[in-house]
Order: sequence, then C-alpha cells, then structure tokens
Amino acid sequence: MATIIRTISIDNDPSTVWDALRDFGALHRRFAPGFIADCRMETSDVRVVTFFSGAVATEQLIDIDDDRRRLAYSIVDSALNLTHHNAAAQVGDTGNGRASFTWTVDLLPDECAAPVGRLMDAGLAAIRANLDRVGFDS
Repeated sequence: MATIIRTISIDNDPSTVWDALRDFGALHRRFAPGFIADCRMETSDVRVVTFFSGAVATEQLIDIDDDRRRLAYSIVDSALNLTHHNAAAQVGDTGNGRASFTWTVDLLPDECAAPVGRLMDAGLAAIRANLDRVGFDS
C-alpha cells in the first residue's frame, strides 16, 4: 500500500483554515477553488467532486474531529480505478497566527501513487493560494 504525506504552512489562523476544511460540501468555494471546479452533496456524508481537469470522484466522509481539526474521507469511485483510498487532512497551529496543513493518503494500487501525488501537489498550491493571508478575503 502506498502512503503519501504532504505538509504545508499557511499564513492564516488555524481556526480559519479548519473552518474552511471542515465544510465538506463547500470544498470548491471555501478550501480549494481552482483545483476543485465543483462539489455537490449526494447525501449528508457523500460528495461528488469535479476537479479542474474535469475528472470526477465520489468521496465518503469518514469523520470530522473538531478537537484535533482532522477530517477523514475515502474515495469510493473515480477514474483512477483505486481499489483502496483513505485520506486524512489535519490543520495544526504553528504559532504566530499560522497554520500547518497535513494531508495523508493511503491507496492501492501502488502505481497510482505518482499521479495522486501530483494531484495533491496541485491541490496544496490552490489551498495555499486561497487561504494565505495575502489575497485572503474572509
């Protein structure tokens, strides 16, 4: 099983970053606009995400932990033909009003790690561009 872990620093208050992340149905508006073109809720815990490329994935919410500022989800359907996908996204406090964002993905087959890693990198760039205080519009 491949594991991909990415961490970035975001120049914004951790509570602001967490508030945007935990809004599971507003990924395209509040957290990663530009990377996510659309997000619609199928049920209260299943969202259909359309990426900037037009690719679509169905994601199942596993847990939202407000105390740890951690959200876990799983891709249950996508064009990548994953046989397993589990992800966790967590917001930390690095001090001085800055946040860290850690995104961990476990997936199968291993061959999907490289393309998923590239997608994660693009997503992190969009998240930072959206939430860094420079240009941030609350």
